[in-house]
Amino acid sequence: MNVLRFSDLAAAGRAKGARVFIRADLNVPQDDSGRITEDTRIRASLPCIRMALDAGAAVMVTSHLGRPTEGELKPEDSLAPIAARLGELLGRTVPLVAHWVDGVKVEPGQLVLLENCRVNKGEKKNSEELARKMAALCDIFVHDAFGTAHRAEASTYGIAQFAKVACAGPLLAAEIDAIGKALANPKRPLVAIVAGSKVSTKLTILQSLAKNVDGLVVGGGIANTFMLAAGLPIGKSLAEPDLLGDARTVIDAMKARGAEVPIPVDVVVAKAFKADAPATVKAATDVAPDDLILDIGPKTAALLADKLKAAGTIVWNGPVGVFEFDAFAKGTETIARAIAASSAFSIAGGGDTLAAIAKYGIEKDVGYISTGGGAFLEVLEGKTLPAFEILARRAQG
Repeated sequence: MNVLRFSDLAAAGRAKGARVFIRADLNVPQDDSGRITEDTRIRASLPCIRMALDAGAAVMVTSHLGRPTEGELKPEDSLAPIAARLGELLGRTVPLVAHWVDGVKVEPGQLVLLENCRVNKGEKKNSEELARKMAALCDIFVHDAFGTAHRAEASTYGIAQFAKVACAGPLLAAEIDAIGKALANPKRPLVAIVAGSKVSTKLTILQSLAKNVDGLVVGGGIANTFMLAAGLPIGKSLAEPDLLGDARTVIDAMKARGAEVPIPVDVVVAKAFKADAPATVKAATDVAPDDLILDIGPKTAALLADKLKAAGTIVWNGPVGVFEFDAFAKGTETIARAIAASSAFSIAGGGDTLAAIAKYGIEKDVGYISTGGGAFLEVLEGKTLPAFEILARRAQG
């Protein structure tokens, strides 16, 4: 995908003395007293901010935080804690500016944080009036918030439409490159792992991937529905019987291409959904009416691990069992370790997937960890994200 990149503009000296507006994703979790509990997104935004400052730009950064009411800035919606944390990480004071839409004072070499952009009236509906006002604030607009790339809002899409120059920041550019490598030009075989509680929430993803991947590994409640579609007993496990036809269609679409959806040959079951429930390994054909399937079994995990180690590209979204309970985490751990050991290019995304990666400490062994949950899923669905579309259009001149 051809987009302008801020790194190229900065290297060419085009940011020197320019007013640069960065849309970052600083939407971090906080406790009840407003303290930041996890700052990964803030840290991920630093390369873009430093790049702009080093290039001699006058730098404005904004982000959304939480779900504020438009036109109303409440103390809990303020970016004040983010400004403080940014200041600590950058070793400089970061002024926080409210009511900034009609004008911002910032000089080259300076950095200001603009208050929660979702407070501005018209933000979510991509108001043209608001977008034009934002665009007028800057010479260069930099989109560096992949987590918002699937939304066409004033600070993500409208401003890119009307700014003099619109480009991708390093974080967004890295996502574009990783997604292209994994889905547009993958090294084969391409294996996708799609897991979660419901087929319905990921049906369009499964249908889209079925046209492209060489192996489609399903896990969690999704796997139960596919087992049912394959004529296997699942006891009282979570499943969606009304979607058996859709599951069979995915299996058939893969088979027609010489690809496969591996169905578990063994599973780990319990009688109750509890961390301390006794876990029993059973053949997939032997699940009892009162059993709950909570993980894939060791034989299935080993078969899948072999496929992952032989893959050229791996896309991972979702743990294959209830990995939060140690007795039902072995399947997900085996998958995670196989991905880490594989020479394949791997891209992983989604909150539970990131939690599993952190649990097994394989961050350095995954090719690319995507920062956007909803945006990552929409890419897997085969959708063109609004942010990618407008930046590609602006790059054409």
